Amino acid sequence: MSAVSEALGLARPHLSAVRNRPPPRPRGRPPLPDADLVADIRALVADLPTYGYRRVHALLRRQAETTGRASPNPKRVYRVMKVHGLLLQRDGERREERRHDGRVAVDQRNTRWCSDGLEIACDNGEKVRVAFALDCCDREAMGHVATTGGITAEDVRDLMVATVEHRYGQVNRVPEPIEWLTDNGSCYTARDTRAFARDIGLIPRTTRSAARSRTAWRRRSSAR
Repeated sequence: MSAVSEALGLARPHLSAVRNRPPPRPRGRPPLPDADLVADIRALVADLPTYGYRRVHALLRRQAETTGRASPNPKRVYRVMKVHGLLLQRDGERREERRHDGRVAVDQRNTRWCSDGLEIACDNGEKVRVAFALDCCDREAMGHVATTGGITAEDVRDLMVATVEHRYGQVNRVPEPIEWLTDNGSCYTARDTRAFARDIGLIPRTTRSAARSRTAWRRRSSAR
């Protein structure tokens, strides 16, 4: 101890006190038991499976006010639902739809279709916005929609129908699943649009957002 105190330039009694100091006491209150809260949440989610933690917390707070109990903290509700796998998995579907092999072109027709939009400026000052669909193999333009307004999710659904009819005629569903690759525009990522695509046999796929692409490029550049 004397050699250590001399090397550090500290008093020996101080080092002895630090060495023999009792461990610090844990701060805050111990966590509350979750069994009752889990049971209440499961009862609500069983009848309302599409409710997220915010709505579940609102219902729990309403029940607590009625029975005179203390209302649970929203962060605690979120933690408990996350630990027990009761949160909604909305983002997981979007992440799964974003996955593809990174290569747009394919070797066979009718395995991946892609869609995008463009804008045409007219002499009278108006703008025509066009959304089109191509086969990623032969690059054939199979359908398009045009409007002087913005391309909506309904326009995209009409484009899907026109594209399917161009290749297969009047059918309700394509014979084999086909990837539908687009960017992350709201007209493409709308829930109704994705659900309609799956109903007719298309598999929604979205490319990486521009912001994420720039971030990945910066990381690769800095690594070099």
